Formats: sequence, C-alpha cells, structure tokens
Amino acid sequence: MDIISQLLPFVFLIAVMYFVIIRPQQNEAKAKKEMLEALKKGDKVITTGGFIVTVHKVEENFVSAKLNEDTLVRITKESIAKKLEDEA
Repeated sequence: MDIISQLLPFVFLIAVMYFVIIRPQQNEAKAKKEMLEALKKGDKVITTGGFIVTVHKVEENFVSAKLNEDTLVRITKESIAKKLEDEA
C-alpha cells in the first residue's frame, strides 16, 4: 500500500504530460501531414521562411511554386508552414 501511494504522483504527472504535451503534438503533426497530402495546383501556402506562394506542381517530396508570374521555385514539402484558406 505504501508503494502505491508513493508511485501515484508520478503516474499522475506522466498522465498530465501526455495530455498536455504529447497528444497535442501528435494531433498537430497528423493535421500537417494531411494538409501536405491534400495540396494541389493553385493552392496558396505560406512557407516557413514567410513567403506566400502559389502551388504550381506537387511532387512526392517537393512542390514547385510560383512567387510571382515570372519566378518558379522548388521547395520541400516540409518547408510549407500552412495553407491559406480562400477568403470568399
């Protein structure tokens, strides 16, 4: 009985850490993976460098994106921070 009462605070601490830190990170990673898999031509995205670009072509690990009408760049999918939603 004494061992259980000593281990209970540690079990509680681990449970709190799981629900406050680990689980939200897993959900965020899953949402980003789904967003990257759903990218298609014409989507506007923000890169981790802060550029707003339009997706031109989606490859397995890379995305060709237009900075403007004349500039086409190739970036890794991991460097895409988020997708801009249409403001309709």
